[in-house]
Amino acid sequence: MSRTVAGRTDHVVVVGAGLAGLSAALHLLGAGRRVTVVERDAQPGGRAGRIERGGYLIDTGPTVLTMPDIADEAFAAVGESLHDRVDLIPLRPAYRARFADGASLDVHTDAEAMEAEIERFAGPADAAGYRRLRHWLEQLYHAERGRFLDADFDSPFQLLTPDLVRLAALGGFGRWEAGVARHLRDERLRRVFSFQALYAGVPPERALAAYAVIAYMDTVAGVWFPRGGMHALPRAMADAAEAAGARFRYGQPVVRLERTGERVTAVVTEEERIACDAVVLTPELPVTYALLGRTPRRPARLRHAPSAVVLHAGCDRTWPELGHHTLSFGRAWRRTFRELTRTGAVMSDPSLLITRPTATDPSLAPPGRHLHYVLAPCPNTDIGPSAADWHDLAPRYRDSLLRELERRGLAGIAASIEEECLVTPADWTRQQHAAGTPFSAAHTFAQTGPFRPRNLVRGTANAVLAGCGTTPGVGVPPVLLSGRLAAARITGGTPARTAPGAPIARPAREVRS
Repeated sequence: MSRTVAGRTDHVVVVGAGLAGLSAALHLLGAGRRVTVVERDAQPGGRAGRIERGGYLIDTGPTVLTMPDIADEAFAAVGESLHDRVDLIPLRPAYRARFADGASLDVHTDAEAMEAEIERFAGPADAAGYRRLRHWLEQLYHAERGRFLDADFDSPFQLLTPDLVRLAALGGFGRWEAGVARHLRDERLRRVFSFQALYAGVPPERALAAYAVIAYMDTVAGVWFPRGGMHALPRAMADAAEAAGARFRYGQPVVRLERTGERVTAVVTEEERIACDAVVLTPELPVTYALLGRTPRRPARLRHAPSAVVLHAGCDRTWPELGHHTLSFGRAWRRTFRELTRTGAVMSDPSLLITRPTATDPSLAPPGRHLHYVLAPCPNTDIGPSAADWHDLAPRYRDSLLRELERRGLAGIAASIEEECLVTPADWTRQQHAAGTPFSAAHTFAQTGPFRPRNLVRGTANAVLAGCGTTPGVGVPPVLLSGRLAAARITGGTPARTAPGAPIARPAREVRS
């Protein structure tokens, strides 16, 4: 049984209205707590924010929704449904992969469609291998969901369960790249099922195979895009929380926490003091630890994931060969990860994610216009160029990125841009992201599961952490789970989970006076 917050927990203040904070708020409301959400920005979303520029509606963070059942659980906690508040559009294909040799592959989450596509692309042997790979990914996910992805940890000994044996038998403590290679011969195909290691901040040849569950989410479980953009998700969560009685304080950065002994008694913003019985803290770990006045001791310094340069470009044209999501791979692979995680150099032969959300929802741009999001992974500021360096490097890197896109077939892209926004590690640093990366602490073995920064901090009795820096980790589904886990620390219970795709029973909504 995991530790829970002792004493009174009637009124909880959630600091941060990102996905983790909103998930925590909904689960707390569902358990009968009064909730106040304090957010420094003028809107909900956190990393999943929104910029409006020249009629273009730009998502600032995630570009895709996987595992919507996890989001649905948060809505269900207050008697609502994700699908009543958000129109989810399935992406078919989920991705289009384009390779340096000119070949392309559509990545389907439907098994039969993907098997046929792989047979066309690489032949029957790899098509059969894909079936085996898909089964392995499904087994990994089911072995990990309850005991690893969706669990609070107070001690490494909590790992000692039959699920650990099952995960080991599946090869979960081997290497991700090797696990994929057992099933697929074609090196290009292996990239499609292992590039997600970048989210974990570890090269595929060194990443634990257990993290191949990210590939399960991307390539098996299904991929959706909310109508209105990814920002529609946090907006809907905030609306549902407000309807259930939560109070929101936008545009109010938290300046300090008041304490009596080990208990936080109030959250103080630039405008008001909010008394509380417990608090959920979702900012970046250094910000949270500064508010608490203590940093947990670790045997080694936290290692952070690579960062990214993102170019948001509103264009007067588009390129039909682009899918909603296009993975544009360079020739280099291991060298690319070595540059991103070891040498600290910007990619010499970049692999890029190009998202065209207007392919699915044209309303995100003015009539006849198109929105493109180009993400180029780059080293974080711990090992690569500093935030100050990026102030000078940014315009040159932006121009080189556009030249590379032109070489890869997007002729005229530079001239087509009407509105743009370039985001670099300097911007992530200004937003208080540690090491200038929005992807937080890397998922090395020493920073996974019970070894990841925990959501309870020694010396503070009634504060719980949520967000990508704590358990279970980085990505939309894990961050939503982190909010749910934080709420369970406070309520003393574990909200019911649903199986993927299962209908969710709606409890009666509590009426608040």
